[in-house]
Amino acid sequence: MRYGEDMRPRAWWTAVAAAIAACAPGQAERSAMTDAATDQRTQADEYAARRARMVTSQLRGRDITHPGVLDAMGRVPRHRFVPPGLESQAYDDNPLPIGDGQTISQPYIVAYMTQLLEPSKNDRVLEIGTGSGYQAAVMAELVEEVYTIEIVPALAERSATLLKALGYANIHARHGDGYAGWPDAAPFDKIIVTAAPEAIPQALVDQLAIGGLMAVPVGRDFQTLTVLRRTADGVVKRDTIAVRFVPMIKKGG
Repeated sequence: MRYGEDMRPRAWWTAVAAAIAACAPGQAERSAMTDAATDQRTQADEYAARRARMVTSQLRGRDITHPGVLDAMGRVPRHRFVPPGLESQAYDDNPLPIGDGQTISQPYIVAYMTQLLEPSKNDRVLEIGTGSGYQAAVMAELVEEVYTIEIVPALAERSATLLKALGYANIHARHGDGYAGWPDAAPFDKIIVTAAPEAIPQALVDQLAIGGLMAVPVGRDFQTLTVLRRTADGVVKRDTIAVRFVPMIKKGG
C-alpha cells in the first residue's frame, strides 16, 4: 500500500456519491435559490438608487454640505428602520409612523440636525429618543460612540435589536428617561434630542462637555430647533428652523 492511498472499495465510493446526490438540491430548487438571490440583489440595488436620489434631491439640493453627513445618509439603509409595508416610502421626503405614537424623522431633518452638531470621528454622542434607531445609525457612521436612550419599552427593544443586527458595535442603547440623560457615561461631546421638551433639561446641559454642542427642538405647540454650545462661562444658544417633533416624554408622564 502506498502512503496516502485510500483502500476503500469502489462500491463504497459509489454509495457515498449517491447519498451526496440525494441530499443535493434538485435543478428546480437550485433555480429557485438563484432567482431569490437575484431578486435580493435587484432590490438592494433599487434601494441604493433611491438613497442616492434622496441625497441628491433632498439633501445636497438644499443646504446639507457636510461630506461625511452626505456619505452617511447614502450608506444607512433607511428602509430597514421603517415598519413592514412602508419600505417603498422609506426614502420619501417626509416622516413616517413607526408605532407607539412615534415617527421616524424626515431624511432632511436627520441630516440637518447631524450637520448642526459638526460630528467628528472622536466624538462621544448622547441621543435622547432612539425611536426607530435611524438617527443613531447615521451618527454612528461619523463618530466614535453613540449612547442612545428610548423611554418607550417596545421601541427601545426593537431598535436595539435592529442596530445590533446591522453591526453597529459603537452604539450603546438602553431603555430609560431621556430627561435624566446618561450620567454614568458623561460628559458627551455632542447631544442630539429627537423629541421636543418645553424647556432644555438642565441634566442634559450638565452632561455636555465644555465646548460641546447640543441640538434640541424646544417648544410645545410651536417648536424651534435650537443649537446650544456649552462654554466655561455658561451656554450660548442659537435658534435655527421651525420644526415639528413628538413631545419629549418624562418618566411617570
